[in-house]
Amino acid sequence: MACMQFTNAVSFRPEQLSGAGTRDYQTLPRRKSVAVSFAGISAEMSPAQPGKPEIELEFIGPKPGNDGSYPVESAKAISGEKLLRDVMSDNKIELYATYGKLMNCGGGGSCGTCIVEIIDGKDLLNERTNTELKYLKKKPESWRLACQTIVGNKENSGKVVVQRIPQWKK
Repeated sequence: MACMQFTNAVSFRPEQLSGAGTRDYQTLPRRKSVAVSFAGISAEMSPAQPGKPEIELEFIGPKPGNDGSYPVESAKAISGEKLLRDVMSDNKIELYATYGKLMNCGGGGSCGTCIVEIIDGKDLLNERTNTELKYLKKKPESWRLACQTIVGNKENSGKVVVQRIPQWKK
């Protein structure tokens, strides 16, 4: 594992107001040190591993486009190794509505803002967790929390179709 150190210098100069004449503003440096660790990525960690079952995912957008069709994004994951939330995050697929972007718990299962609807392939996911039973007790059975949903079970493969932010279409 490699470690790098970065130092960031920031200067602050207020804008001059028109008509206020010229002023000399002093640069106020502020340094902030950040340490970053990098782990090497081996061929074993790549998403497409030969011999391991893979789950294909399709994510349907929450709102139709100008042509009336819903946008669809695709991703793949090795069966049983990732949470649905992590697959979406790794593939830069939008998960949260506006409120959830600001107030999500970061995947801890304590906010209920990462709701998705499983349109097809429910049998390729884990059963609802106790956390999901608590937050989704009055919601349809097809609704899940992405932070609690494991994609596959290490033995199965197939396709899962997910509706992102289903509350927008209701």
